[in-house]
Amino acid sequence: MTDLQPFIAGLPKAELHVHHVGSASPRIVSALASRHPDSPVPTDPEALADYFVFRDFAHFIEVYLSVVDLIRDAQDVRLLTYEVARDMSRQNIRYAELTVTPFSSTRRGIPDAEFVEAIEDARKAAEAELGVVLRWCFDIPGEAGLESAEETTRIAVEQQCEGLVSFGLGGPEIGVPRPQFKPYFDRAIAAGLRSVPHAGETTGPQTIWDALNDLRAERIGHGTSATRDPRLLEHLAEHRIPLEVCPTSNIATRAVTDLDQHPVKDMVAAGVLVTINSDDPPMFGTDLNTEYGVAARLLDLDESGLAGLAKNAVEASFLDPAGKAKLAAEIDAYTAEWLRR
Repeated sequence: MTDLQPFIAGLPKAELHVHHVGSASPRIVSALASRHPDSPVPTDPEALADYFVFRDFAHFIEVYLSVVDLIRDAQDVRLLTYEVARDMSRQNIRYAELTVTPFSSTRRGIPDAEFVEAIEDARKAAEAELGVVLRWCFDIPGEAGLESAEETTRIAVEQQCEGLVSFGLGGPEIGVPRPQFKPYFDRAIAAGLRSVPHAGETTGPQTIWDALNDLRAERIGHGTSATRDPRLLEHLAEHRIPLEVCPTSNIATRAVTDLDQHPVKDMVAAGVLVTINSDDPPMFGTDLNTEYGVAARLLDLDESGLAGLAKNAVEASFLDPAGKAKLAAEIDAYTAEWLRR
């Protein structure tokens, strides 16, 4: 794996499962915590490492929401968004579909239009100045109930956000059944958005079936439990429905107990289209380059195999055909040049 790190560092990549607030670097989180001293989040970047050690998934959600609470005005939103793109550019991430949860900000008093204007301004600046193309997935925080679903859907449909391409559902799965969100996904899909809910991370395969049947999912966030149901794996492979796999995240939240036993190997063996992602990278002490290194070890990949993994993300993305062709060609050219050395 170590020998592959230089190749991975330069490999052009796309990322499809990465959260907006969850991508805040310790430096940015520390700065925000200093601005908002009523928060329990540490202001010392080193103390954040201990703060981001999770007992279980419920504790992760608790910590995550405390960081969300640091985003209190449009300036915070814009700063965070641009700095996330800066970190992506350092990893040669060319394209990312960033999961954004507007409800977390609007419920704290940031007007819809100001929130959208802030992320859009950052998106345009990131593309012009950093060469990182960002698109948005507006995400329902499931733990906040149907009120959040209604608000997220309204913002997605009414605000006409240029960078918005998809509609998601995150947060805890236990006690938050997928079918109740069907009317909201139906409205978002009717408005032209693609369906990308989380499912099967901390619950069983039925949650994934529910996401497919009720929410008309085109990609599945995590899908960790899919390997427990051979018929589901066959369905995912046959219909080329991608899984957004986040190995280190699954260990950090205790969704998977042992990295060497991660089900990604069985997913790939079953012919499922697998993409590798970082989820909430600073919180989990990782980044996309590290996750590619983990995947190389788990799947026994060489440079060509890693390039194929990168192209999986391009195929599974909601980039337009010309954009997909351009990024895939860039991956091929980089790999060919590397192998000629």
